[in-house]
Amino acid sequence: MRRAVCPGSFDPITNGHLDIISRASRLYDEVYVAVMINKSKKGLFEIDQRIDLIRQVTAEYGNVRVEAFQGLLVDFCKQREIPAIVKGLRAVSDFDYELQMAQMNNGLSGVETLFVPTNPTYSFLSSSLVKEVATWGGDVSHLVPPVVLQALTERLKQD
Repeated sequence: MRRAVCPGSFDPITNGHLDIISRASRLYDEVYVAVMINKSKKGLFEIDQRIDLIRQVTAEYGNVRVEAFQGLLVDFCKQREIPAIVKGLRAVSDFDYELQMAQMNNGLSGVETLFVPTNPTYSFLSSSLVKEVATWGGDVSHLVPPVVLQALTERLKQD
């Protein structure tokens, strides 16, 4: 079975993330979406909420598993016998950082990283930008799936 992982914080998951996950799901038998737990950082959504939203928006693919992880991604990969990490690249600035991570991960465990160029429609898109625009009342409906938009709207009303 060919396995890969798409890691990230997904706070919240965007249409850009979904584009990469969808493409990976067509290339691999099983794709894990690894939701990073960073205890030093307060996210907008709790980990369980992120996992639930990701499961909802990836359910149609049929071969996507969603799990939280803390620590080294290579350890997550070893535990699940995942030989490949799939990462989307938006711009050259992403490549500089991601190349270093890919080389470190490969050096630590032999896990390969595959870079997928982001669909140009989403080349500017990040969870941080979505949160900022939504916080100020901007329309992000074209940037996130409807269920995520609803959760985002409800969450921002609480603040």
